[in-house]
Amino acid sequence: MTGSYNTCLLIDDNYIDNIVTRKLLENSGFAKNIVISESPDDAVEWLRDGTVIPDVIFLDIRMPTMDGFEFLELYDKLTIDKENIKVYLLSSSLDPADIKKSSNNKYITQFLHKPLTQKILEGISL
Repeated sequence: MTGSYNTCLLIDDNYIDNIVTRKLLENSGFAKNIVISESPDDAVEWLRDGTVIPDVIFLDIRMPTMDGFEFLELYDKLTIDKENIKVYLLSSSLDPADIKKSSNNKYITQFLHKPLTQKILEGISL
C-alpha cells in the first residue's frame, strides 16, 4: 500500500496507542501525512480553521474531555466539506451500545477495534 490517502487525522488521548498507530500507518504507506491530536477539542479547531483537511479520521470513543460521539456532534456543525472524509471509530470499547450508536451515525464509516492492524488497513484502503 503506497500513499492511498493524502492526510489521516488520528484523534486519541492515549499517547502509547498513538505511537503504535502512527508507526503502523507510516510503515504501511497508508497516508502521506499523519496528524495526531490527543485532544478532540484541538482537532475540532484544526478542522474548523482548515489547519488539517483529512481524507480519513481515526477517532477514539473514550476520551476524558470529550468522547468520540460528542466530537461527532461538533463535527456535524462544522462548515467544511465532509463528503470525502471517512471517519472510523477506533476503540477498545466492547460496549454493544457504542457499536449500535456508531452504526446510527451518518459520519461513521466503520467501527474498528483496537489495535489497528495491517490487515484492517488493507480492508479500508482505497
